[in-house]
Amino acid sequence: MIMISQLIIRTFFIYIVVVITMRIMGKRQIGELQPFEFAIAVMISDLAAIPLADESKDLYHAVIPIAVLVVCQVFISFLSIKGVRIREVVCGKPVLLIRDGKILEKNMRKEMYTINDLLEQLRFNSIQSVNDVEYGILETNGQLSVLLKSNKRAITPEDLNIDLPPESFDRDIIIDGKLMGRTLERLHLKREWVDNALKEFGINDYKQVFYASVDNNMKLFVQKKGEYLE
Repeated sequence: MIMISQLIIRTFFIYIVVVITMRIMGKRQIGELQPFEFAIAVMISDLAAIPLADESKDLYHAVIPIAVLVVCQVFISFLSIKGVRIREVVCGKPVLLIRDGKILEKNMRKEMYTINDLLEQLRFNSIQSVNDVEYGILETNGQLSVLLKSNKRAITPEDLNIDLPPESFDRDIIIDGKLMGRTLERLHLKREWVDNALKEFGINDYKQVFYASVDNNMKLFVQKKGEYLE
């Protein structure tokens, strides 16, 4: 029983260390990590498992190497921000893969990038044909940035000389039955306004609401709990 409790404590402690470490490293998603950041993330996961798999190893066998890796990551990131050449060495440089609807085979081979990889990235960007692309650039994080040819781009209000009001995200006012008081304060709304607005939807209790938000025009969106289960 003592061994189990020690294992639980070790696991919880390592979990906290890893979470703090990843927070220090930043908020990038896995697909957005630079190569050196991904390598550090893999090493951290391996180091974190050492004291969990081998009880003879003290926690500092994982904590100290993880701390060193975090310092290295922060230091390299700082140098990358300050110096272009250092950034190119550590992260690499963007590479042009498509120009004027033509695939640049030499650059594809250099980056060991297959046609299937390229077509997959184009589909992710909702592009049906290579011929529609003016420039396709392989970024340092492995993502493909695409600029469509001018005659293939969607028409925008600016093209039609139409002025539209600025857009913004809806503001959450109720999440899973809980009223977001800070949001109401920022919007200068009172609970009475929310209560009256909810009554129009036949709702008398916040706990009945799964999600509710307001847009720029103070129009309320409401979804009740259990309304859409599938």
